[in-house]
Amino acid sequence: MKALDTADRVARSLRDMFGIGPGDCVVAAVSGGPDSMALLHMMKTAAERDGWRVVAAHVNHGFRGAESDAEAALVRETAAAWGIQLAVAEIDMPAYIAATGLNPQAASRERRYAFLRETARAYGASAIAVAHHADDQAETVLMRFLRGSGMTGLSGIPMRRSEQELELIRPLLRITKGELLAYNERFGVPSANDSSNVKMNYLRNAVRLEALPFLERYNPELRTGLGRLAELASAEDDYMEAEARRRLAAGAERSGEGWRLDAAYFRGLHLALQRRMIKLILNGLAGLHSQAHYERVDDIVSAVAAERPSVARMDVGGGSVLIREYGFAYIGPAPLAHAGYSHSVAAFPGRSGQLELIVPECGLIFRFRREDELRDASPDSRREAFFDESELSMPLVVRSRRPGDRIDLLGLKGSKKVQDIFIDAKVPRSRRDLLPLLADGSGRILWLPGLRRSRHAMPGGEGAAIRVTCSESSHHTV
Repeated sequence: MKALDTADRVARSLRDMFGIGPGDCVVAAVSGGPDSMALLHMMKTAAERDGWRVVAAHVNHGFRGAESDAEAALVRETAAAWGIQLAVAEIDMPAYIAATGLNPQAASRERRYAFLRETARAYGASAIAVAHHADDQAETVLMRFLRGSGMTGLSGIPMRRSEQELELIRPLLRITKGELLAYNERFGVPSANDSSNVKMNYLRNAVRLEALPFLERYNPELRTGLGRLAELASAEDDYMEAEARRRLAAGAERSGEGWRLDAAYFRGLHLALQRRMIKLILNGLAGLHSQAHYERVDDIVSAVAAERPSVARMDVGGGSVLIREYGFAYIGPAPLAHAGYSHSVAAFPGRSGQLELIVPECGLIFRFRREDELRDASPDSRREAFFDESELSMPLVVRSRRPGDRIDLLGLKGSKKVQDIFIDAKVPRSRRDLLPLLADGSGRILWLPGLRRSRHAMPGGEGAAIRVTCSESSHHTV
């Protein structure tokens, strides 16, 4: 009777949890072992009852010679007897590993999942079912605990996940190995035993055969407890991940290929969210399957959250750096050194005309327009300035700063170093060589857009007024 209960639980999960219904097709990954053969039989029964279709997929990796061939033969014969369509891949994995130098387990997984995706597409399936069960979950959680994993690792094997445009599902994840063996015995489901499952050079085998039985002397319900831990950790991990992404969007912005964080906003968050945000950034910079190390994450959290940081620049690995400047922190690829730039304007446009100058180095576009009948020379914003054309020496130049640059500021008798203006305005050191200034042909600095203008060429004299504005451009190459 218990075997029937097991089958019913799996059928309900396929229907209610994974949404498999009439007209659907699901690919079942079948190795020939007892777990996957039980899965195939349960899916066959559920599919016949609920009006959907199951397709079996088997990969012969060629690792165990005659034993692997016997497993493939068993799957073929059983699928034929049960009236199930079967796709088989014969892969010479030893030769592939020798040619690529990949880790055997990683290489096998890569090729196996590629074949499963190909099979699903060929048969129009929306999901791929694999036979991981509750004992696999317990082993995984214990293995990750032994390695010092955090909450994400303790969430174990997910019940479902995306596999490119498909979904990978695990209908047996709450079913124990003992229940599957009882099911196979009750319904006469044939299976093969993989001899590699008893080799102690694999950590998973050692955990299954030695660690778990030993620990169960102290808690006979350990496997159940580890499975419960995985489900609790998974739910909380999902919530924390979503919350960290929301906070990242609110307190940071993309800066080229990296991120620019508001340090005050970051400092006000709980430490758990701070760590999550940094992990999101680092994992994104390093690649999809990367995993940031705890010590590195904590060092970065401390540097970003510090009110008076002792570290201005830190190597965070993978070619990326942390740069802490004033109230912000940049995390991403190390900024390239800039050799400086200069763009000139030889003449202004005629009446009602407009000249545009794109400055790709800083991502800005300058617009010059003659205002013959200007009534109000007051700028509307700090990104706009007016000049008397008769007092300008041509050509005008939009350029980056140079050592010793000074500007005769409006409202002051003397001059001030451009460097000091940047410091007063808390312009990050990494951006100072990118910001533009406007100078005339005699070398006088007329304007620092967004910051200050000079007292030279104030409008209202004999010449026409020249309106200069700058705004964001789509041609930013930095």
